[in-house]
Formats: sequence, C-alpha cells, structure tokens
Amino acid sequence: MTDAQIVAEALALWGMGGAEYHLVAARENAVFKVTRGTCTHALRLHRKGYRTDTELRSELQWMAAAARGGLSVPAPIPSTSGDVLHGVAGVQVDMLTWLAGTPMGRTGEALATTDRPGLFYAIGREMARLHEVSDAWTPPTGFIRHAWDREGLLGETPLWGHFWNNPALSPTDRQLFLDLRVKADTDLARIGGTLDYGLIHADLVRENILIDGDRLHLIDFDDGGFGWRLFDLATALIKNLDEPDYGVLRAALIAGYTSIRPIDLAALDLFIVLRSATYVGWNMTRMGEEGAAVRNSRFIDATRHLACEYLTPARAR
Repeated sequence: MTDAQIVAEALALWGMGGAEYHLVAARENAVFKVTRGTCTHALRLHRKGYRTDTELRSELQWMAAAARGGLSVPAPIPSTSGDVLHGVAGVQVDMLTWLAGTPMGRTGEALATTDRPGLFYAIGREMARLHEVSDAWTPPTGFIRHAWDREGLLGETPLWGHFWNNPALSPTDRQLFLDLRVKADTDLARIGGTLDYGLIHADLVRENILIDGDRLHLIDFDDGGFGWRLFDLATALIKNLDEPDYGVLRAALIAGYTSIRPIDLAALDLFIVLRSATYVGWNMTRMGEEGAAVRNSRFIDATRHLACEYLTPARAR
C-alpha cells in the first residue's frame, strides 16, 4: 500500500475523508499537514519497527499532559472511535494538533535570528517548564518510554548504537572513543544519582523548535523518554557550538532554564560530549543515505574534539 493510500485510510478513521494534505517532513516519521475547511492537523505515519504501540501511546499521553500543563506542544486528537493510535497496512498512524510557526533554523547552517540571546533564554525557559510539568504529572499504569541512562548511552545496547564501533573511525579515534566510554560511564556511576532525572524531550534541536511570533512551540517528541535533564540542555547546545557567540547563547539558555527551576550544571560538559557521541552511533544505520559520509565525518570530528577536551587530565571534574 502506498503512503497516499495509507493517508486516505487514516483520514477516514478520523472522519476527514477527502481532506487536503501534503507532506511537510520525512525524517524518522512522515508528517503530513492535513487541512479541512479552517481546521489544520498533523498526521504522522510512524517508521515501521521503531516504536511499539505501547511506546507511542505513552508518548501521546505525555504530550497531552504537557499541553494541559500549558506547554505549546502538539496534542493527540482522538479518531472517530475515540482511539488516538491506529494501524493501517502495518503502519502506525496518529493525528496531532497543528502548530504554526517556522523552525528556528537548520542543522549545519549558521543561525539566522535577531535577538539570539533572547531566543535561547526563551528555549531554556520552555525546556524547564516541560520538565516541571512532567514532574508534576503521574504517568498512567503501563507507561513505557526508553531511557537515556547509563545503559541507553554507554551500555551494551545503547539507544543509538555503539558510537565507539563506527566503521569510519581510525584506530586512534576508536581508542579515544573507547576511553571516553569508560571515563563517562565511571563519572555517571559516581554522580548520576545526584543529578536531576525524569522525562526529557531529548531532541530539542533547531528543527524541533518553532518560532511563532513571540511564542515557541516544542515539537517531535519521538525520541523523548527518561533521562538526565542536562541531556536536554546539551541537545539544545550541541548544534550551536560553532556559533561565534556560543558562550552568550549557552549563558542565555541556562539563565532561561534557571529562571524557572534550579539545575546542577557541573556535569554539563559531560552530557555535551555524550550527546555528540550519540550522533556517531545514530549515523551508523544510515550510511546508505545521501550525504551520510560527509555527515559521519562531521560527527566524528566534533566528538573527537569534545572527547579530547573531556579526557584531558587538567580539566576539573
């Protein structure tokens, strides 16, 4: 069955047969903008085999709770049967509220915005609000999301693959990444229990933050789960390390976050290098894609630099 046929069947399940639609994103999932009259929604076709039904229902429950808590995030829309998730020809589909706005930027391109510190302050604030609302919410029985914990980042079956085994690594880089794995695991074993841990978005990169006037929308909770809150801060920072005013942006993000809730920042550099390393693992299953080799080299270069800094004995721990 083609995507068009799947979309047509899915729209009928939501009582929107014949509605206009077009593809707006084809990353991990295919996202379609659906328009019927004055109403606009987002229809997601999930990548086969990536998430179980239980995981997706849990994601939708969390997003609904965040929306009820005042966050500007997509919220699930029940179908005519009252369910929020359906299967069509083996593809999991759901419908979300549509959020207008423009992504704050694109990865790999210079950040083009006027009030850059103000933007990062607002991102930090909304991130902290998400963490606060998530802590105040009690997940229902059966709630399941993966964990960006020691196992998820550094264990035998990390969520995004064995970054230390990327086939493009030189012997020197592979040893460096193995050393990073050991050191980071040791440090997390020592301090992890003292750090703020809970539900995190885990993918607040530029494409997942929409600017809509003076409002920010947080989208794409696909990788969200349990993890250290510093991982969210690191994710928002990692793609901006090359910005000329990175120090200002980092300070603004932290100021925005701490205007809502406190956070221990002592291990932030650890989570920045770990976030960088996750992309080295993530890209291993995508080496057949166009531009993957160039992307892989960029990920390895960035992680090499950060790992060397982190492993330097003179750096305070």
